[in-house]
Amino acid sequence: MSNAICLRKAKVNQQLKITSVAAKGELGRRIRDMGLIPGTEIMVIGKAPLRDPVALRLKDFTLTLRNSEADHITVEPREQ
Repeated sequence: MSNAICLRKAKVNQQLKITSVAAKGELGRRIRDMGLIPGTEIMVIGKAPLRDPVALRLKDFTLTLRNSEADHITVEPREQ
């Protein structure tokens, strides 16, 4: 059974692994260009007061995504 969830629903300080990116076209290209591809390990480091945007830490940098972008990314908890 998979524990996959939409990135928008992930909790702060949760360590995750990207399982899929469903976005197509220009949005899909932008997401992939930011390094958000299946297999990438990320951590949610913050959410704005209204929960949009979400801040992520991956590799050696931090980036933020709008919820409309995060909705296209499926993640699962990272194995410890």
